[in-house]
Amino acid sequence: MNFRAINKIKTINDPVYGFITIPSELVYDIMEHPWFQRLRRIKQLGLTNYVYPSAHHTRFQHALGAMHLMRQAVGVLRSKGIHISHEEAEGLSLAILLHDIGHGPFSHTLEQSIVKGLSHEDISDMFIAELNHLFNGQLELARKIFRGTYEKKYLHQLVSSQLDMDRLDYLSRDSFFTGVAEGTINTDRIINMLTVCDDELVVEAKGIYSIEKFIIARRLMYWQVYLHKAVLAADQMLVSLLRRAKMLGETEKDIPATPALRYFLTHDIGKQDFLNDLRCLERFALLDDFDVVTAIKLWMDHPDKVLSTLCRSLIHRKLFRMEIRNEVFDEDYIGRINEATAIKYELSPEETSYFVCTDVVTNHAYNPRHHKILIRSADGKLTDVATASEQLDIAVLSTTVSKHLLSYPKDIKI
Repeated sequence: MNFRAINKIKTINDPVYGFITIPSELVYDIMEHPWFQRLRRIKQLGLTNYVYPSAHHTRFQHALGAMHLMRQAVGVLRSKGIHISHEEAEGLSLAILLHDIGHGPFSHTLEQSIVKGLSHEDISDMFIAELNHLFNGQLELARKIFRGTYEKKYLHQLVSSQLDMDRLDYLSRDSFFTGVAEGTINTDRIINMLTVCDDELVVEAKGIYSIEKFIIARRLMYWQVYLHKAVLAADQMLVSLLRRAKMLGETEKDIPATPALRYFLTHDIGKQDFLNDLRCLERFALLDDFDVVTAIKLWMDHPDKVLSTLCRSLIHRKLFRMEIRNEVFDEDYIGRINEATAIKYELSPEETSYFVCTDVVTNHAYNPRHHKILIRSADGKLTDVATASEQLDIAVLSTTVSKHLLSYPKDIKI
């Protein structure tokens, strides 16, 4: 009897779905790799716990949950006569398990802050490629599915589309851990309504109400959680202090930090550096939330006034004011805030730019121009959900909403 194999088929208790089973030895070995274990130390929602105190769940938990939903989806599709081989099923499990492995500290908040010109998807692809090399080509199919180059297009859609296992899990998980009931969706119902038609992942007509609820939940979660003004303020402060630390690191070449974080703060690292030098990826694999939090606590007493003030404010949750408007902020209004901030904190114009920041955020719950969610009627006709829906005006929900942001210290009065 192969006791080693049995030992690797483990069950994990998840608060959202109950018991999650690790499906194979290879999946277990990938999960045990330090690069994947690192996801335990990266929060799924960054600084959202500043608003929703229980939102401390991690990318590790999300990856496991998405893999669990993927296994459910494979079972449903097979029950409907759609052939998915054992190798394809394992490739799907690995592709969804590793889809977020390229996230840096605090997930989306610091994307582009430490490494320029690379998305977390790009870095995930690099990790998967290197893991494929380390595991003697056993992840080749998973990488093709992840990249969308595998011959069965619908397999990639299960990993990355507007109705993928990634979105189903993060909405359910984020709703659970924030306590925001408006984000609750019925993942079982949605998955059971999936089928394949002409190599496209589609939804059976009787599942349309669950899809409508999914789209509404996504919209509500974005404005109530992901783009909450206090969360945006904390995110902007974190981005500003890292930008300041990187400026100091590149000019002075010495700033207190863990070795991995100091490397990225003192060097201008971009996509080509990752492609040319495996050590960049290996150093990135050492970064997690703990590196950044440790550095921020060290920088609270840094001689640079801008950096220390931002760090103390963030650690003590003295968040900046965040104004949100539909229209662009008046330049004169921004100028008066800049002037008042410079006087209050005795800052130069360049230093003031770390305290007064503008930005634009956009959101649409459904994008009919990107991987449409197709509804299959009883006669086999495929219709975009935006057209098929009779209860909701999904065309309105699919409209891109842009909001203009302006953040600055709360003690600035205009």
